[in-house]
Amino acid sequence: MARGDKSTYTTAQKRKAEHIAESYEERGVSDKEAEARAWATVNKQSGGGEKSGSGKEKSATAKRADRKDSARRAASARKGHPANRGRASAGSHGGSTSLTALTKDELMKRAAAKNVRGRSRMRKAELIKALS
Repeated sequence: MARGDKSTYTTAQKRKAEHIAESYEERGVSDKEAEARAWATVNKQSGGGEKSGSGKEKSATAKRADRKDSARRAASARKGHPANRGRASAGSHGGSTSLTALTKDELMKRAAAKNVRGRSRMRKAELIKALS
């Protein structure tokens, strides 16, 4: 697929991008910049077009939960609270913290402690799989 090709996006994603772009244009953003921002927003919200590979591993419900968790942490940070308030203490005590709730760095440390081979080249999903 050529860069910038939108053929793998659903009609709903295309409509959403168009609506977002129109909104930016109404606020005085150039057409080209508005379109770029709109597609970036669609990609961030839905993980891009319908493609095979790692983007399909997570269910829509799991993605929604992750976004909600991320928004909650961002709001907490804006209020002046540390970002990983609950996670750091649970991880350091060896509690039963879900691996998906950990950052890649935290997973990397656990993989190093367990001497997982090839960990430096692994993505977060691969680290989770190797540690479970």
